[in-house]
Amino acid sequence: MPNDPSVEYNKPSDLTCDLLVIGSGAGGLSTAVTAAAKGLDVIVAEKEPEIGGTTAYSGGWLWIPHAPQVIKDGITEDEEAPKRYLRSIVGNRYNEKLINRYLETAPEMLDFFEKKTAVSFNPGSAVPDFHGHLKDAAKGGRSVVAAPYDGRELGSLINKLAKPIPETTLLGMGIAAGADMRAFLTVFRSFPAFRYVTKRLLRHIADICRYGRSMQIVNGNALVARLLKSCDIHHVRLLTEYAAQSLIKNNQSVEGAIFHHNGQLKTIKARYGVVLATGGFPHDPLRQAALFPHVAHGTPHHSAAPLSNTGEGLNIAEQAGGIVDRTQFSAGAWAPVSLVPRKDGTVGRFPHLVERGKPGIISVRENGKRFVYEDGPYYDFIAALIEATPHNEPVKAWLIADHHFVRRYGLGAVKPFPVPLTKWLRNGYLKRANSLNELAKLCGIDAIGLVQTVSRYNEDAVRGEDNEFHRGSTAYQRAQGDPDHKPNPCIAPLCKAPFYAVEIVPGSLGTFAGLICDEDGRVLDAHEEPIQGLFAAGNDMNSIFGGTYPSGGITLGPAMTFGYIIGKNAAEQHQKNSFRGD
Repeated sequence: MPNDPSVEYNKPSDLTCDLLVIGSGAGGLSTAVTAAAKGLDVIVAEKEPEIGGTTAYSGGWLWIPHAPQVIKDGITEDEEAPKRYLRSIVGNRYNEKLINRYLETAPEMLDFFEKKTAVSFNPGSAVPDFHGHLKDAAKGGRSVVAAPYDGRELGSLINKLAKPIPETTLLGMGIAAGADMRAFLTVFRSFPAFRYVTKRLLRHIADICRYGRSMQIVNGNALVARLLKSCDIHHVRLLTEYAAQSLIKNNQSVEGAIFHHNGQLKTIKARYGVVLATGGFPHDPLRQAALFPHVAHGTPHHSAAPLSNTGEGLNIAEQAGGIVDRTQFSAGAWAPVSLVPRKDGTVGRFPHLVERGKPGIISVRENGKRFVYEDGPYYDFIAALIEATPHNEPVKAWLIADHHFVRRYGLGAVKPFPVPLTKWLRNGYLKRANSLNELAKLCGIDAIGLVQTVSRYNEDAVRGEDNEFHRGSTAYQRAQGDPDHKPNPCIAPLCKAPFYAVEIVPGSLGTFAGLICDEDGRVLDAHEEPIQGLFAAGNDMNSIFGGTYPSGGITLGPAMTFGYIIGKNAAEQHQKNSFRGD
């Protein structure tokens, strides 16, 4: 059986459909649901046994200015302000056609999913843009988040739903950003919070006893659950453990794909094309070495995305003439990650997205010196670490905190009081010492540098100031802090021994460098011409923001929007063909 997709392949297919989607994150599922809701016969082929991809691990946020949910919440703004904000960040990589199409279509996409599917969103009215120092950055109102979902509504499909990263949950129960997380962090400081958390935990225990997993589904897991339910409603065929091997081309048109399934090769033909949504290349060592500067200089990369995201979508698209962009500002969606030892001998990857903004924590390199404003965007944290590290040194850092901080906020996978620290100290994930000098020796940090850094930081911190990196100076930074801590929600001295550290390595939430596509999601060839029948969505599609990170939700927003565009266009093509009698 030929693997070269340029060879015409005429073997009778094992399956046939109108639209074939490869990958089951938000990009793939939104494409499938849109097309199916508009009358197409759709197959989703997923490499893993479960559905969800990187989206199932995510926060479930979408950056969408002028979202109907936010407008209903009473927030409106100048239509051009989001474009000005993006221009100030993206610079000469600003793609007017793609960004205009996105901003114009995204609110329509949200409206469609709310009215025609089981997907529902809550407004992120108080969620600021990342770069609050810029004039057109918003202090809120440009984001929506997937509404929590009762897993019991999925019935037997719950067994197809991928679970979130276990270390980001509390005994398997997801915790949402915002009021939900705040309740858990203040559980012993507020009776309403205590009552709320108790109710959540009792429900979780009941779910575990009855269903074997939590049914209180939040964050990106809730988005996948809602899309999965929508697939059921609109009769999308879901195939799992189908690993894509190559595309099928006939007269330069992509007409299907070949898969490995249960030790056999399977073919699926598609009348209106193939959509690649396999999650980019976060675990492809060859592309990492080619596109990640720290990997090229010898430091491994540890993405928090699923290990199965190894770039198959990009590989088979290149065989068919597609082009992976190498001009992005950054090829990866950088995020600080810590490596978590597990009982089964595997290593988890914990993305540090929350605790860095709380008061009483700093980050240092081996020289004991700070290198970044810790409460800033996760992308900026790793970008600054890479820039601060000489090419002949490994890229790594440590988060340093005192006892008060760790017991109140936790540290990485380590949960706050009353969860014990014993396990984390025993497996080496968490380092503890009674003095900063001792902690430095445990971690391999320059002790003099660390003591001097903490002393200098503490001198400012007692006044709620940070004269070195200006923590707490933007709306986003303050939102990451503790609103109960005064005068600066992001700053407190490190005073109370023992002191703790967790090692940070360069990681990501996914990748930005993807297939070059037009505003309809069609994959383009080397001559910038669409490859007939081939589309890309999610992280297989090149980031429309040029490899920059303007705000949270800039991955899922375009993923669902261009998935909607692709699905809608395929359905319209079907209607035209039906009208002509094709």
